[in-house]
Amino acid sequence: MPSFDIVSEANAVEVKNAVEQANKEISTRFDFKGSDARVEQKERELTAYADSEFQLSQVRDVLTGKMVKRNVDVRFLDIGKIEKIGGDKVKQVIKVKNGIESDAAKKIVRMVKDSKIKVQASIQGEAVRVTGAKRDDLQSTIALLKKEVKDLPLEFNNFRD
Repeated sequence: MPSFDIVSEANAVEVKNAVEQANKEISTRFDFKGSDARVEQKERELTAYADSEFQLSQVRDVLTGKMVKRNVDVRFLDIGKIEKIGGDKVKQVIKVKNGIESDAAKKIVRMVKDSKIKVQASIQGEAVRVTGAKRDDLQSTIALLKKEVKDLPLEFNNFRD
């Protein structure tokens, strides 16, 4: 029976490359000269450091620009609160989302069922699997989800016949 998976995960290699490029640009920019501005990465968590909130916003702008250039969707980034870390230095934790949360997965399953397309959608951990008798039904389901779901960066993979 034909099927495919709906997933939402950022390419970890591209995220790492974007962080390295952002740090390189920050180290060479004149407005960051003599400051402690940088971005550190631990697994799926990025931490941006700067001397002021304005510089922190500049660091975030550089980071998101590099993410876009490396084809990493910025909707993967979950930006946290700005924290003071002594003196006037600030930091901000940015989490890289991975997988589809259960609420979003339920919404996707409900959307597929309400569409009256002859397919079944089921939640498989952090992914949603869609199965159907015809390939055309699966392709119309992909088209529907691309059109309707705007708040999540979805990928469709593992297409089987």
